[in-house]
Amino acid sequence: MGIDKQSDIAANIQIGPTDQGMVRIYIEADGGIELPLDFDADEAEEIAEELMTAAEAARAIAGGAKPKKKR
Repeated sequence: MGIDKQSDIAANIQIGPTDQGMVRIYIEADGGIELPLDFDADEAEEIAEELMTAAEAARAIAGGAKPKKKR
């Protein structure tokens, strides 16, 4: 399965800080799959930027491109 293919797999995602000063993305999927992914703060910010870029691209593909709000 590629990144641009739809899937029927369901999963839950949680994101938060760890007690070691890392950012954890925790994924839990059907079948007892648990995947904790830890990143330092800089890596987490890079992931956040990639998510924002992907969201903008998805909106454009869907034809509902909205202007990005400035923070």
